[in-house]
Amino acid sequence: MTKKRTNAEGHDHSHGLNRFAVIPTADRLNVDPRFTGRGVTIAFLDSGFYQHPDLVEPSSRIAAFHDICGDEIATDAQRPVESWHWHGTQTAVAASGNGHLCYGKYRGIASDARLVLVKVSKNGRISEENIAQGLRWVIKNRERFNIRVLNISLGGDEDVPCSLSTIDQLAEEAIRQGIVVVVAAGNTTDHAPIPPANSPSVITVGGYDDGNKIEQKHLDLYHSSFGVTAGGTVKPELIAPAMWIAAPILPNTRVYERAEALSKLAIAPDYQLRSLARELEEKAELPEPIAVGNAATIRSFVESSLESQKIVATHYQHVDGTSFAAPIVSSIVAQMLEANSKLTPGAVKNILISTADRITTAPAIRQGYGVVNARRAVELAIREDHELKTVGCSPPRVENGRLVFLYHDDGANSVSLVGDFNSWNNALTPLTKNASGLWFAEIEAPETGSYQYKFIVDGSRWLEDPSNGMKVSDNHGGLNSVLAVE
Repeated sequence: MTKKRTNAEGHDHSHGLNRFAVIPTADRLNVDPRFTGRGVTIAFLDSGFYQHPDLVEPSSRIAAFHDICGDEIATDAQRPVESWHWHGTQTAVAASGNGHLCYGKYRGIASDARLVLVKVSKNGRISEENIAQGLRWVIKNRERFNIRVLNISLGGDEDVPCSLSTIDQLAEEAIRQGIVVVVAAGNTTDHAPIPPANSPSVITVGGYDDGNKIEQKHLDLYHSSFGVTAGGTVKPELIAPAMWIAAPILPNTRVYERAEALSKLAIAPDYQLRSLARELEEKAELPEPIAVGNAATIRSFVESSLESQKIVATHYQHVDGTSFAAPIVSSIVAQMLEANSKLTPGAVKNILISTADRITTAPAIRQGYGVVNARRAVELAIREDHELKTVGCSPPRVENGRLVFLYHDDGANSVSLVGDFNSWNNALTPLTKNASGLWFAEIEAPETGSYQYKFIVDGSRWLEDPSNGMKVSDNHGGLNSVLAVE
């Protein structure tokens, strides 16, 4: 698994993996390798970026870089790398890196997508106005760069309803303009997601832990934010891998230098280890007793250091957080749009929701519709051929004194509506398919008040309404949709 070369950066050393390597995300999610985001541009709003080789070699896929403060993008030759360049670089590479520094091993799911990088920090500090400026720039330049997906792995300062949040309103506007907006839920269970993750139409992504195993049957939930937001919607909609994600170590940093030295020592044969340890003593941060110890002592220290620093290959470490779960979903969205460029943001969200798999042993309110299913989402995207502008975009509405419900599921043979307004009787309100292929029902608008309801698909699947973010517990481990009639 180890190779040696002299590359464009001018260094000559191993780019191999070590025994703490993580399974590539594409393998863990069983993605369709035919789709790599070709022809799709993903924008990233983040604290900062570095022109990492996985994004710019052998040719740059960065279509544009914009800094709200007017600075330049960080490069290895032009300026020092600052700590705030780390987060955005890692999110972008996790989604769309081509694995240039690891021979493709940790290639992102959307490895052929073009990127627009928008830095919204000032010396690492991010304010809501910074985020708003970044969102306005993306909306203004969406057609110029053909931006179809926007990833936001950061959040605002105040927990306020969507109607009172500028960044929520801008996120909703981006979606109305045809951009799929994917937002990290946050990494604390102490409160529900905050702007822009509480915005009703964005795809809010929480996380899970698969233990770095393929086909793990018992997934654990990550400690991501969840629950009823200040505006009354329930978030997140989906969960994706939030642990064991391979991401680059930021070049030209002390961590990078140490990882490189430790990786050299890890692959060295015993007969070379002592001499190499003295040579790399300072870079690898070897204590004096270790550097002059025997091969077993040196190797034990090196492996312990690799594990504690989460180093999985010469230039990569594994990271965790919903900041990385979100770009994984963004990269799957790029696959879907490559497969079917006609998909609207509402259709994309609807497909992701309808193809997700709930963890049956975990509360629905913590996982939304469940674990993202990359392959199934792409398969459904390929087949989708309806007029989709209304799909997944709005809850039930009153028209001419009638309450109209819509539901989208091409695989359903029958759909019924049950709720407080029909005594939860599944025989009273069947849905029928309209000319555009959507299931719909009309009932007489009930009296003013709050009502709970669900759809029953094929007589057995009880589901909350994917177009309605207002939900409450159904006291059976799931959720009911909530409808307020005024």
